[in-house]
Amino acid sequence: MKYASVSELLKDAQRQLAKGPVAMVFVEDDVEVDTTLRHHLELGFRKVVCFIPPAFELDEDLEAEILRVDMNNPTSGTMVETVNQVINAAPGIWLYYCFNAEYLFFPFCESRTVGEMIAFHTEERRDSMLTYVVDLYAENLSAHPMAVSLENAHLDRSGYYALARKDANNNYHPKERQLDFYGGLRWRFEEHVPYEKRKIDRISLFLSKPGLKLLPDFTFNDEEYNTYSCEWHHNLTAAVCSFRTAKALKQNPGSRDAIHSFSWHNSVPFEWHSRQLLDLGLMEPGQWF
Repeated sequence: MKYASVSELLKDAQRQLAKGPVAMVFVEDDVEVDTTLRHHLELGFRKVVCFIPPAFELDEDLEAEILRVDMNNPTSGTMVETVNQVINAAPGIWLYYCFNAEYLFFPFCESRTVGEMIAFHTEERRDSMLTYVVDLYAENLSAHPMAVSLENAHLDRSGYYALARKDANNNYHPKERQLDFYGGLRWRFEEHVPYEKRKIDRISLFLSKPGLKLLPDFTFNDEEYNTYSCEWHHNLTAAVCSFRTAKALKQNPGSRDAIHSFSWHNSVPFEWHSRQLLDLGLMEPGQWF
């Protein structure tokens, strides 16, 4: 179904967004749009909502399966604003957000649906899930100048770390069960990335509720939503495997001519399987087996 604007979708929220989980995909350019939508449909989301410039075309079968919402030039800012509008219009459902050329992976996603994972996570009294944005990139930038290649995708097998998240409202003491995570291309090419954009953690999956707001740094105004686990044991985490940083570094005038390859000694081919991400410690199964 097609909507001419976000406001049109929100008017129809009681019908279209009554049950979750719902995936929201924000299309910034025409790179791997179809594969992104198909990937999230295959994960088992009840609805996939695509916010996309009107001029972009999609395959007919995809148009029939998703909710298409026309949006001119989606950005991080408009994404945050739109997610908050959806939260207000559709409280009480699980939501997920990402950009095109980003692919959600969670433990055992090859044999279990996202709904099954969320059902277990909810039983553990969790209303949000930490996801790590794992940078993907093409090995050969001469052959793939946009740094995007599904067949030749690579990722970093090491170089990830976490720092305590300081609370500016409490004398900069560490926040409980919250960390800032770093690594990937944003760490290796940090001279080209603004400081406030270097974190790789997002709360990408969450339960909407009245008063909840997504903030520009991809955290929420409810501090418990920003925690990586509950107080009594470790919880599930997931990964958003993303070409977005690689694309930006090769498109931005300040970095594109300075970077000739993203490969280094810790680059490995991406296997497009949750087992690899689990083995590398880029997501955790918690108590879910």
